[in-house]
Amino acid sequence: MQRIHNGLDIRSKIWIEVGGHPVFGRGRRFLLEAIDAHGSINRAAEEVGISFRKAWGHIKVMEERLGVKLIERKTGGRNGGGATLTDDARTFLKRYEALEYGMQEFADEKFRKLFLIDSK
Repeated sequence: MQRIHNGLDIRSKIWIEVGGHPVFGRGRRFLLEAIDAHGSINRAAEEVGISFRKAWGHIKVMEERLGVKLIERKTGGRNGGGATLTDDARTFLKRYEALEYGMQEFADEKFRKLFLIDSK
């Protein structure tokens, strides 16, 4: 069988489930990274295009299902509030990113073998 090319590209998504329920994926990764960058759940939610309430809901579900605290919150006041990632959250993010990268490498290689024309 002749292999095809025609500008084909592959895209893949990976997420982690607990008990059949999604707990972590690319969107939640972006949320945690934005919290880390801005020090604020509200600003992070704005950046990823969701409401504060939805962001907070995602955080609560992740923490419950993973069994670890991901965010340290400081309530507002004179100097304002804020949020920072815990060490557990940073470790989890690094592991997820490594998993995501490894799966993409695997998918890219398999795709090349199955669908792209050999350069020979």
